[in-house]
Amino acid sequence: MSQSVKKIAVTGAAGQIAYSLLWRIANGDVYGKDTPIELQLLEIPDAISGAEGVAMELNDSAFPLLKNIVVTDKLEEAFDGTNAAFLVGAKPRGKGEERSDLLAANGKIFGPQGAAINDHAADDIRVLVVGNPANTNALIAMHAAKDVPNDRFNAMMRLDHNRALSQLSAKLGCDKNDINDLVVWGNHSATQFPDLTYTTVAGEKIFDSLDHSWYVDEFIPRVAKRGAEIIEVRGKSSAASAASSAIDHMHDWINGTERWATAAIPSDGSYGIPEGLIVGLPTVSRGGAWEIVSGLELSDFQKARIEANVTELEEERNAVSHLLG
Repeated sequence: MSQSVKKIAVTGAAGQIAYSLLWRIANGDVYGKDTPIELQLLEIPDAISGAEGVAMELNDSAFPLLKNIVVTDKLEEAFDGTNAAFLVGAKPRGKGEERSDLLAANGKIFGPQGAAINDHAADDIRVLVVGNPANTNALIAMHAAKDVPNDRFNAMMRLDHNRALSQLSAKLGCDKNDINDLVVWGNHSATQFPDLTYTTVAGEKIFDSLDHSWYVDEFIPRVAKRGAEIIEVRGKSSAASAASSAIDHMHDWINGTERWATAAIPSDGSYGIPEGLIVGLPTVSRGGAWEIVSGLELSDFQKARIEANVTELEEERNAVSHLLG
């Protein structure tokens, strides 16, 4: 092998998202087909047996790149020397539970994980939070990792981005590969703003020719609420599509992309978004780091939609402020 071994941690390793995610990682879809990997699977004690079964299946798949699997319920072991971490495991909202309760419960998960990443991960660690509410869970983990650069903590909005690509492709009857300059601003919630203002198809801008009633009344809410639609139809939440989008995000973060990709990253103050919030932004990846696409002009419509997300994210941050010391 021409590359050194990369260690990849996955939390919630016995869950449905991880079950799709791990086979893609083991196949080399994150670092590439010439990079050997080790997997470090974290689960809660009650689910360790399930994670061990997943590890058995991974071993039985005989992936050439997969050199070792660790299954553990100990944070320090899961994140020891980790180069990339997918934080998938999170507490789902219980019946009658308020969002603030959910945020506080997840704070008890992501705070300790952030601290363990700080103390044990490799210097080049990249962390993608998949478990919802992803933006604020990533914020909690980031604040707990005092010595890790803030930009190493992302939340996944690539799923929303991919959903927007799919919906637009179906509407226009065009190839998804021909669609560029699309972004989903804000929070991974129903407030998110899938934005086609700058979007091109085969190099041509499309916004002025769009059916604007479709854009506002159908496209934006359908992308934002697609997860709920899938639960209603399938009877289960999105798993394989979430895993695939997580792979897309981490692959592009590591390997680079000049095509716009929505990444929820710490704001640098661009576009009037308060610095430090983890928010979906138009990005490209260069040299192993996301860069915000700069210089975009915003209409009043866009500003209002973005501001609604900022308000929601600030409310979430305030609900967990005691965890951000």
